[in-house]
Amino acid sequence: MKIEKPVYLDCNATTPLLPEAVRAMRPFLEEEYGNPSSIHSWGRAARAAVDEARTQLAGLIGAKSKEIVFTSGGTESNNLAIFGIAHALRKKGRHIITCATEHHAVLHPCKRLESEGFEVTYLQVDPFGCLDIGRLARAMRPETILISIMSANNETGTCHPVPEIGALCRSHKIAFHCDAIQSFGKETVNVEEWNTDLLSIAAHKFYGPKGAGLLYVRSGTPIEAVQLGGFHENERRAGTENVAAIVGMAAAAKIVSEKTGTEKHHLFALTEKFWGELFTAVPNIHRNGHPTQRLGNTLNVSFENCDGEGLLMGLDLEGVAVSSGSACMVGSIQPSHVLRAMGMNEALIRATVRFSHGSDSREDEIPDVVARVARVVERLRKNR
Repeated sequence: MKIEKPVYLDCNATTPLLPEAVRAMRPFLEEEYGNPSSIHSWGRAARAAVDEARTQLAGLIGAKSKEIVFTSGGTESNNLAIFGIAHALRKKGRHIITCATEHHAVLHPCKRLESEGFEVTYLQVDPFGCLDIGRLARAMRPETILISIMSANNETGTCHPVPEIGALCRSHKIAFHCDAIQSFGKETVNVEEWNTDLLSIAAHKFYGPKGAGLLYVRSGTPIEAVQLGGFHENERRAGTENVAAIVGMAAAAKIVSEKTGTEKHHLFALTEKFWGELFTAVPNIHRNGHPTQRLGNTLNVSFENCDGEGLLMGLDLEGVAVSSGSACMVGSIQPSHVLRAMGMNEALIRATVRFSHGSDSREDEIPDVVARVARVVERLRKNR
C-alpha cells in the first residue's frame, strides 16, 4: 500500500528540533567539549555557555538565574520538585495535594511518598477535566506542605487556573509546584504571575533537544537533593550538566517565546477547523476536554465502535502520526487515567486518539488528514 505524504500530529509527545537549536548545540558537540566544572579554558567555555543559557531561560519565565536547576527533562524535574519538597518539609507536615489527571511523573512520586508515610489527596475533576478551585481550598490542611497541579493536561489540553491556584497556595503558605511541561512554548509562562514556587519544563516539548529540562525553585524554597554526587547546580542536582542540550534548550525557548502569542491563536483556529471537518466527515465521535479552556493545539477525540490500537495502527499506515495519550505509556494496555477521572466509559476511553498540532501544521493539510481518518474509522467499524 502506498503511504501518502506523512503528517505529524503528535507534538504533545515531542517536537522536531529547530535548526537554530541544532546550530547552537553543534560547537558543544564537536569543539567545545569541556566539562563545565573544569577550571581550564575548555571548562570555562562550557561553564559560560551554561550560565548564559541559565540567565536566558530564567528571563523567559520571569525568574532569577540562581532559581534555575537544570535537569535531564520533565520527569526528573517533577520528581525533584515532589521528593525534594516532601523530604525537606517532612517535619512540618506530611500532607500533599495533587490532581487525579496529573502526568504519571507526578502521580508515581506521590504514590511512592505514600509508602513513606505521607498522605496524598488526589483531587477529582469535572467531565471537562477542569479542577474546581473551591475543592482545592477545602482539601487544604495545617499539615499540607505541597500542592502539585499541572498548568495544562498533556492528553486533553485542558488548562487549570494556575494564577488563582498559586495565589491560594501563597495565602496559606503552602509550596506550589506546577508542571508546565505542555504549556511552555504554547502559552506565556511567568512564575511571578502564576505565583509558583516550583515549575517544570522540558526542552523537547518546544522544539528543543531531548534530555534537557529545568526546575524553577523560588529563592527561599527549601528543597532536598534527590540525585547525589558532586556539588552541581548549587547542590540541588548532582551530575555533569548536558551542555549541548542546555544550550539547545535555551535557543529553542528564545525562538518559541518570541511567537507564543501569534502561534497560540493560529493553532487554536487550526484545531477548531480540523475538529469541525472531522465531526462532519466521521459520525459518532466525541470531543474530550474543555473546548475553549485548553491548549490551542490539542484535540482529544473518541470514536465509537473502534479500538485505540486499531486507530493508531491504521492511521500510522495512512501516514498520520497521532497518540492514544501520554507518550510515556508506550506498551501499557491500561486505559487513560485522565479520561477515566473525567467519568468516561471504558469503551470510549479505549477508542480515543489525541491529535496535537505544531508549528509545521498547515490548514491545507486538513481535508486530506480528515479523509485518511475517515477511511481508517470506516474500515474498523466494518470489521467489528
